[in-house]
Amino acid sequence: MEISTLKGNKKIIRAWTIYDWANSVYQLSITSAILPAYYAAVAVGDAESKVDFFGFSVVNTTLYAWTVSFSFLVVAALSPLLSSIADYTGRRKLFMQIFTYIGAFGCASLYFFNKDNLEFGIISFALASIGYSGSLVFYNAWLPEIAEKGSEDKISAQGFALGYIGGVVLLVFNLVMLLQPEMFGLAKDGSAARISFLSVGIWWIVFAQYTFYFLPRQLTKENKSKKLLLNGYKELKMVWQQFNQFNYLKVFLISFFFTMMGVLTVMYMAANFGKKELGLTDEVLIPTILIIQIVGVIGAIAIARMSKKYGNVEALIFCSTVWLFICIAAYFVNSELSFIILASFVGFVMGGVQALARSTYAKLIPASNDNTSYFSFYDVCEKMAVVLGTFFYGLLEQLTGSMRTSIVLLGFLFLIAIIGWIQLKKFKLSIISK
Repeated sequence: MEISTLKGNKKIIRAWTIYDWANSVYQLSITSAILPAYYAAVAVGDAESKVDFFGFSVVNTTLYAWTVSFSFLVVAALSPLLSSIADYTGRRKLFMQIFTYIGAFGCASLYFFNKDNLEFGIISFALASIGYSGSLVFYNAWLPEIAEKGSEDKISAQGFALGYIGGVVLLVFNLVMLLQPEMFGLAKDGSAARISFLSVGIWWIVFAQYTFYFLPRQLTKENKSKKLLLNGYKELKMVWQQFNQFNYLKVFLISFFFTMMGVLTVMYMAANFGKKELGLTDEVLIPTILIIQIVGVIGAIAIARMSKKYGNVEALIFCSTVWLFICIAAYFVNSELSFIILASFVGFVMGGVQALARSTYAKLIPASNDNTSYFSFYDVCEKMAVVLGTFFYGLLEQLTGSMRTSIVLLGFLFLIAIIGWIQLKKFKLSIISK
């Protein structure tokens, strides 16, 4: 199918956004709500919260953070090469499918995770994370091909909003099962949580089929050389040369890097912070995560409208500033109520800044058939942001024994991001600033 026929095609746009509905259950149930609580209960460790992992003694939450770091590092290393091959061979959808099945299998295999097989649980979590982040490399690359000029923000926000709704639907069901397991004939032994992991894998695979059915096979390059690896690197070199020609792309990626380093670290570690630093119970923590998702739907739509009225850069500056104040407040939070209030603010800017960053980049990259290669750089920045963010977050906790010290680091990241967005504004790009 020609790219010109993709733009504005409602059926294809709907199929694209449905993938957010399919995969966002991983982000909510696995990384944000259920797995962190289950992990904290299973990986108790000794008096210093240290667990044994293949013979190494590591603080339990540090191991969790470093698992996230490792999985994103794997994707960051592979995605540039795979993205270039996908662009060259027209197999973007195939790679997206492969990572989807890896991720869903990882989620489902967590059903067998218990206190006696910590290593198995960590490996399953890593596979789920690799599948999730790897599939997004190819998923995001469709946006500039399906969105008509000026509609990128709206479509990107629709995807995130639909994802939040889908995540909430499944989480509500799992939440009832977790809090009232006897209604489902289950014992209070963690089996409800493990069934929840299985449900995420099934949900992800089933709904992704709609996306895979309607997304077309992309065009291949005219050069039919069999040296795919070499051509892949040539594609990357070409994209890098484009970045050298457009300095605003470099400024965007640097600002985006520090923003995501803060945002995604908060997303992955917030539940562990609430449980370990504040002693929140699952009855408080999981509904709070649910509130974040509901507010996230509103935030994604509101920030998309803000960008339309005031410009993308202005909206990004606003979001990063709110995040900075969230970090300052998080350092002092010490009660259930203050945590819930702060979580509401997190929800409002969490999805909005991600959706806006994705659509802003789609506007900035030059018109080309190499969108997967361009988005591979975007995704590498995002993945390395998670790698470094979660690694240093875990390292500071390992060294200091407190997650609050890590919060200070996140505040500095958002401050750097704000400075970067202000620099991008100086380019006076009419397509993203007013």
